[in-house]
Amino acid sequence: MVQNLLFRGIEITTGGQRIHEYDMLINNIKYKGLSPEKYESYTSIFKYGMPPHGGLAIRLERITAQLIGLENVREASLIPRDRTRLIP
Repeated sequence: MVQNLLFRGIEITTGGQRIHEYDMLINNIKYKGLSPEKYESYTSIFKYGMPPHGGLAIRLERITAQLIGLENVREASLIPRDRTRLIP
């Protein structure tokens, strides 16, 4: 089950079941057009088994951007991350 909290029309928290099976995780990375080798620091722990798990993410940058009226959430982030920048 996924649960989200919206603030002024923007999702600021999200929660749900995470992918915990290594093969499914690698296939999903490939499906998105990305290279699994670039994510090995994250995916390596899944090779040996990972129990089913969920998570909750609070997006403080999104809250900040909404509160002070920024156009882009990246303006509220100390270290913005995207598909090309995952490690500071």
